[in-house]
Amino acid sequence: MAQQSTQAKRLLSHTIAEWACSLKYDDLSPEAIQATKLFWFDSIGCALGGSQQEDAKILLEHYRAMGGPARGSKATAFVSGFKTNPVDAAFLNGHMIRAMDYNDIYWKADPCHPSDLIAAPLALCESEGLSGKDLILATIIAYEVEMRLCEIGRPGVREYGWHHATLSAFAAPVAAGRVLNLTPEQMVSAIGISAARTFCPGAVTAGKLTNMKNTVDPWAGRMGAESALLAREGFSGPEHIIDGKEGLFAVFSHAQYKGQPASFDGDALVKDLPTSPKSHYRILDCGMKSFPIEALSHSPLTAMMKTVKEHNIKADDVKEIKVEVIARAADILGDPHKYRPDSKETADHSLPYCMAVGLVEGMVTPLQFREERVRDQSLIPIMDKVKVVANQEFESLFPKFQPSRVTITTNDGKSYSTRVDVPKGDPRDAMTEDEIAVKFNALGGDVIGKDQCKKLQKFIMNLETAEELDELLELTIAS
Repeated sequence: MAQQSTQAKRLLSHTIAEWACSLKYDDLSPEAIQATKLFWFDSIGCALGGSQQEDAKILLEHYRAMGGPARGSKATAFVSGFKTNPVDAAFLNGHMIRAMDYNDIYWKADPCHPSDLIAAPLALCESEGLSGKDLILATIIAYEVEMRLCEIGRPGVREYGWHHATLSAFAAPVAAGRVLNLTPEQMVSAIGISAARTFCPGAVTAGKLTNMKNTVDPWAGRMGAESALLAREGFSGPEHIIDGKEGLFAVFSHAQYKGQPASFDGDALVKDLPTSPKSHYRILDCGMKSFPIEALSHSPLTAMMKTVKEHNIKADDVKEIKVEVIARAADILGDPHKYRPDSKETADHSLPYCMAVGLVEGMVTPLQFREERVRDQSLIPIMDKVKVVANQEFESLFPKFQPSRVTITTNDGKSYSTRVDVPKGDPRDAMTEDEIAVKFNALGGDVIGKDQCKKLQKFIMNLETAEELDELLELTIAS
């Protein structure tokens, strides 16, 4: 009987698959296409900078050691030019995009970084000889499904101790499968294969952080690519992985949060899926990062920097920095481990560190997360002046706003307070192409050279005209 009821039910994986398989480039809005190019511009800039991180170097050497160019090596790793299969390339490039925690951000019930997943469509487009339009379409699908998944939790899976890579595993195969032109039935299997292997506990972002913090979501992207390729060959996966027996919704329904069972709004996942140039595409609601730090740090850091600049406050003048944020920000960014960071991964998720180094140096850029700076003992007394507290009033405004208030008390007893609700990079205060170019050149200029950065910008911002993507990958390679 249970099997019959599963088959009789209209499962969400079928609805998503049929939508994704039927969506065409001509159905996209001009605004969504432009946003896609800007997100690729931002993402490749992040990847150029990310390629210089130690974890990215370890992964590249690992995959080189696993075997050099061989059959199926039709995809290119950024910067190094290492040729490999599209699954490994998707992972290496996705990790580079993510490595500095500087890429895009969307946060509703759950957070997500949709650009963690788009290296998979790129690797498959390159290996299949497809066009810029194919990449744009798959990218928009990745953003649409990923962002919808992060909206439908009541509350999000983060509150139950799970990482959003759990949800990414459901989105990644849809984008990858669209590149491979899967049938709806194959797409359903790709979703099932991927999601069955990528449930991820929140330990990777809790307490002391490791290299896995920036790796689990790109790993979901990797699974999306491999699952789509397997599905194309006829490999099957469970169609009921989302809303059927012992699927995502059923598994979480056993969890309790503040006395209530977890739930998901399955109807919202597929309501009003965009189908025409007049539709609203979710990619337009995603934000970018103007600082290379955890997303909920942006508002308080912006508030502090405004206060310091306006009142010409020096580090030696400060007695206390009170930071009021929503409860989950206080939990993620202000726990005891964050007051003594010993790695970049912990430091960029540490409000005490970000506020202290921003106060002392007047900026927070990738330079502030070099190992020698993170381990600098001179910052400890300043970090200890930072008091992170949850504000219940702000809780009711999230996620529509990301409110924070920073109050700096100086040694002479004066207090200065600034509140910020929308950080720079939010769609309501979006980064322009010129502003992204500044970030891009800062990250990539020393890696591939300023001239190559300009050529990359031109290619990306005309992506829809590209018949193939070989030149895009070539432009990312350091000479």
